[in-house]
Amino acid sequence: MKRVVVTGLGALTPIGNGVQSYLEGLQKGISGANLITLFDASQFKTKFACEVKNFVAENHLDRREVRRMDRFTQFALVAAEEGIKDSGLDLETINKQRVGVIWASGIGGLATLEKEIEEHVLGSGIPKHNPFLIPKMISDIAAGQISMQYGFMGINYCTVSACASSSHALMNAFDYIRMGRADVIVTGGSEATITKTAVGGFNSMKALSERNDDYATASRPFDKDRDGFVLGEGAGALILEEYEHAVNRGAHIYAEVVGAAATADAYHMTAPHPEGLGVINVMRLALEDAHMNADEIDYVNVHGTSTPLGDVAELKAIQTVFGAHAYALNISSTKSMTGHLLGAAGAIEAIASILAMQHDFVPPSINHFTDDPDIDPKLNLTFNFAQPRKLHAVISNTFGFGGHNASVILKKL
Repeated sequence: MKRVVVTGLGALTPIGNGVQSYLEGLQKGISGANLITLFDASQFKTKFACEVKNFVAENHLDRREVRRMDRFTQFALVAAEEGIKDSGLDLETINKQRVGVIWASGIGGLATLEKEIEEHVLGSGIPKHNPFLIPKMISDIAAGQISMQYGFMGINYCTVSACASSSHALMNAFDYIRMGRADVIVTGGSEATITKTAVGGFNSMKALSERNDDYATASRPFDKDRDGFVLGEGAGALILEEYEHAVNRGAHIYAEVVGAAATADAYHMTAPHPEGLGVINVMRLALEDAHMNADEIDYVNVHGTSTPLGDVAELKAIQTVFGAHAYALNISSTKSMTGHLLGAAGAIEAIASILAMQHDFVPPSINHFTDDPDIDPKLNLTFNFAQPRKLHAVISNTFGFGGHNASVILKKL
């Protein structure tokens, strides 16, 4: 098996446009939540979300192409461009048949579909749909657009597994390169679902926080008074590369991907397994894949969405897997700052984990006010402020509706 490393990063998040801004937001513990501006949310139970701020697609992409892309694809291209530039890949000499794109989106072009239904089904009733409706809407189009932008002719597809989507994309890219089937893969995910349909749908499930009077602190993982997640949007790109290929061209290496795993809860559409069996298994399998012992992990970037059941279940699973070492870990949920990016969550959280290793700190779980009696107080959940720590290995966890679990282990070289 070949070794796989990360040589480029790109990020577009609710707390920073670009990797450097994202890093600063993580270090400062910034909340990305604010009142929704993308549509009139005055009649909705939840009136806030974590939007990407000050994003003007035309500043990055050709105006004509912008009209042919949903917002999630625009995000994908911007993040991928930053990652590719950061990697230093020579696009003139690289073998593009050995460069692929595995990109994720849990939902795809929901805003495009919603607009078309409002205008041509509920509105005029005249079926004069935009000819770009289908290619703007389908989840795989972001992967296709990235490959067309750069002429990458290797493997190209989209992973869709709800909130685990981009972790699965990262895992698949890792597998494909270590089997020798590609030299470089652009991977990650993007999501842009701050729409009437998504907010209304999640509200009806009682999944979203309704803390409209204090939206900046609404994402409260592990807090006793947490009342649901905060919807986010954005994109994260990681350039994965075969180790020798990276070394031979003198690339800067951020981290090595050393293990990954995926399991299913096989239990419920939306609720976690009460005993956390799928989550326990996925972390154990990832450690086994990495040939690592549990006590070699320094930090777990948890799924931690701020839901009453999910937060407790994940922490209990960590205690089962890590035993006494669980108390030596730093644990945090960066969703407390970014909100929940659904299919893009795994990508930006893997990037957060890499930045944490690079800069010797643990991002905080902000918005903690009241201890939850169901959570062991001896766990270090990195509340409210970033903590300095030299990190050598981290696990990034993401879980999706349908019982999809994914864990990725990243290691500092």
